[in-house]
Amino acid sequence: MASAFFFDAEPLGESSQPALDACALCAKPLARDSDIFMYRGDTPFCSEECRYEQMQLDAILARKAAKAGGRRQRYSSRTESRHQESRKVSVAN
Repeated sequence: MASAFFFDAEPLGESSQPALDACALCAKPLARDSDIFMYRGDTPFCSEECRYEQMQLDAILARKAAKAGGRRQRYSSRTESRHQESRKVSVAN
């Protein structure tokens, strides 16, 4: 047959796309005759539960990153305002 099956291994030299042969979360082999649940376009999961768990993990990581970014932003603005204040004092003297 000329056409390749969806799960067949990727051709040599094209390693940019992962092979869709196992669940991205639990590594359970994906069967050709069962449903596959995709997330973010190219990440396969064996069940809705695995996909949902990955979505939750991604949401937690995004919240942590946003929170850490907010802390860095507040810290850098406080530091910058202190530097501006010290420049004003030294210029006034």
